[in-house]
Order: sequence, then structure tokens, then C-alpha cells
Amino acid sequence: MRQKQLAVIGSTGSIGVQTLDIVSEYPELFRASVLAGGSNVDLLEKQAIAHRPDKVVIADESGYTRLRDSLTPLGITVEAGSKAVAEAAVSVPGVDTAVIATVGYSGLEPTLKAIEHNKAIALANKETLVVAGELVTGCLAKSESTIMPIDSEHSAIYQSLVGESHDSIRRLLITASGGPFRDKSVKEMEHVTVKDALAHPNWSMGAKITIDSATMLNKAFEIIEARWLFDVPADKINAVVHPQSIIHSMVEFVDGSIKAQLGLPDMRLPIRYALGCAHRLPTKRKGLTIADYAKLEFFEPDFEKFPLLKLAYYSLEKGGNVACVVNAANEIAVAAFLKGEIPFLDIRRIIDKSLEAMPFISSPTYEDYVATNAETRKYAASLISKPTH
Repeated sequence: MRQKQLAVIGSTGSIGVQTLDIVSEYPELFRASVLAGGSNVDLLEKQAIAHRPDKVVIADESGYTRLRDSLTPLGITVEAGSKAVAEAAVSVPGVDTAVIATVGYSGLEPTLKAIEHNKAIALANKETLVVAGELVTGCLAKSESTIMPIDSEHSAIYQSLVGESHDSIRRLLITASGGPFRDKSVKEMEHVTVKDALAHPNWSMGAKITIDSATMLNKAFEIIEARWLFDVPADKINAVVHPQSIIHSMVEFVDGSIKAQLGLPDMRLPIRYALGCAHRLPTKRKGLTIADYAKLEFFEPDFEKFPLLKLAYYSLEKGGNVACVVNAANEIAVAAFLKGEIPFLDIRRIIDKSLEAMPFISSPTYEDYVATNAETRKYAASLISKPTH
């Protein structure tokens, strides 16, 4: 396996940091040729000094001067701004793989650029397919680009489908830990704090995705993503609560058999599999000891307690720009909750109100998605200071 040249878009986030751990683990197989981050200048500078990429890009332009002065003497090109981030994976000759590890809507444009330039894509950014799945898959059909999922659930489904025919699929079963509030009532959730919501029982993730796990909208997004990744209709995709997070997802086949992928809740597993393009790379890291998990539990999700999970099916049934509205409103609402500006249950209120207010577009273009995202964010932000009832 020849050394791959990676562009890590979102290198300072949780997935980006763990991706660079894999690069360090297999220096003969991977090189981080491009690093792109948001606003964490300190970490981006440290990553650049450690990995010596050809280019570093920071979205927050206020960090440009410091990075330029620090990294230019090392022969590293430095750029700044959202446009430079969008083009980072295609702006350095020799880069063959784009790791899209940003959080939220920001992953869409870099992904489309990578597809346009026939790059292999390791996709951790689920919102890309949530917001514009039809557009992205349409572009993929006209490109030599391929997508390997990094999400643990979608990696598990991908692995379970190796060697199987598409028409043998009965259902995709996407597992969910249930998050920190699985055993709380709706009444109890009225008073949860940011600290409570960030205390995920199994996974160590970034703040935004951890809150999405607490509302279970993250699982709704994964259902939407699975629909586009695996070309399976929504009525054949189900969520199942699995508190131990050892089975990462399953596929049920028409003969009644089920295949599952098991592993510790460690994102380096799916990252390693995606970067290796399904070639399993040996590691000295601790693996799963089955005896430690003799009891594995499964429950049907509680749609009354976690109503945002229903948005997966509503968004796919309605189509158009609906999922784009859901995502944009959620990003604004989650940011407000993390700042202490709204209570936890107001995340749902803001999403519902945004769905009521935003115009429906049945066949959106890329420009429509951009406009929908911007308009929804503006509207959702206007709801932050309004009464919750």
C-alpha cells in the first residue's frame, strides 16, 4: 500500500485529532499534506510543526498572521478564510484523499470540491449527506470519487455489507447509546445543564455532536446519512438503543440472519478502516475483550421522549430542503444551549418553529441549499431571545 497524501479538513476537532493519531501510527502509509482548522490557532500550529504539511489553512482569518509568521519559515504555505478551507483538499498537487472531519454544514462545500476533483473521501461529517444527500450522490455518480464513512455506525454497516448483494438487505439497524438522558423523563430533562448534556456515558466527542446525541437528533441524522450512503429507503432503516456501544450497527438480511460489527467505543477504529480503504491495519491498541461485555442490551427508542428522532423519517419523506432547515436550526439552537442562552428542550422548539417558517423547495440546487442554510440560521437566531412558551 503506497503512502497516501491526506488533506485533513477539520484537523483541530475531535475526529481530526484522532485522524492525525492514525497518521502518526502509520507514517509509512499516510502523510498529512494539508491541515485545515477553524479557530484553534494553538493546536493548528502544534499540528503543523509536528506533521510538516505543505499547506495549513485556518477559517478564522484573525489567526492568519500568527500562523504565517510561525510556519512560513518551515516551508509551509498558510492561507485563511472559508473559501481557502473549501478548496484546501484540491489546492495541493498530490493529495489523493480528503478527510472531511468538520462539524455541521461547513463540510458540504469541501466535500463537493473533493468530488469535483475525483478525490477519495473519508467522510466523518454526516451533515454533508443530511443537508444535500441527493445533490452529493448525484455528483458522485459523475465522478471517480468514492466515499468511505468514518461514522462508527456507517462503518459498521459498510463492513457488514462486504460480500453481500444489495437486494439481500432487509433492514439496516443503527445502534444508539441513548445518550446521557436515556433513563430520564421529559420532566427531568427540563432542568438539565450543559454539563449534564456533555456527560456522554460511552463516547468522547466534540461538544456539538455530544449534544446531538443527548437529543438523539444525531441518530436521526445517521438514518438520513445511511439512506444516501447505502441507497436503502427510510422504511428499511431503524434505530435501536444499545447502551453498551459495543455493537456499532447491524444489517438484517432477507434470510433472517443479522451481521454486526463489534468493537470498543473508539473512533480510531473506523478512521483506521476508512483510511485503509477497507484494508485492516494492524495496531497495538487495546481491542475488545468479549468476556468484559457478556451482557449486551437492546431497546426500542422512545420517540415520545426523543421526538427529534422522528425528523429522520419526516425529512426523507418530505425531501427537498427540509433536512437542510433541520440542520441549520439545530446548529443555532445547540450553540445557544452550550452558551446557556436556552434550556435543553428549547432545541426542539427552535427546530419546529424553523420548519414551520422556512419555505419548502422540492428540488433544491446548491445555491438553494446555501440560501436555505443562511435564512434558517437567521430565523433560528431570532428565536433565541423569545419566550419558550
